[in-house]
Amino acid sequence: MNARLDDVVICPLCDREIPPAQRDAHHLVPKCKGGRQTEFLHRVCHRQVHALLTETELARQYATVEALLAHRELQTFLTWVKTKPAQFFAPARKSMRVRKARR
Repeated sequence: MNARLDDVVICPLCDREIPPAQRDAHHLVPKCKGGRQTEFLHRVCHRQVHALLTETELARQYATVEALLAHRELQTFLTWVKTKPAQFFAPARKSMRVRKARR
């Protein structure tokens, strides 16, 4: 993940170019669970991942891009967001399931 600001970076989830201001480094295994490896994601995709999945789920079941792409609710979001321009951003709302799990 050594991309410079002028490098073209493609989001591995939505396959769109990520403008420098929209790049978020996502820890595939959350830092709180000992993760170190990161991938650049669109900010909107990154926020949606964390809105749908808990840190424990990310560490145990969704620690790869391939696993994230297989998540049914994330697939629905990605199908929708792929139709948006690269600069598009919308706030993500945590799912009720994730909100309950964090209490």
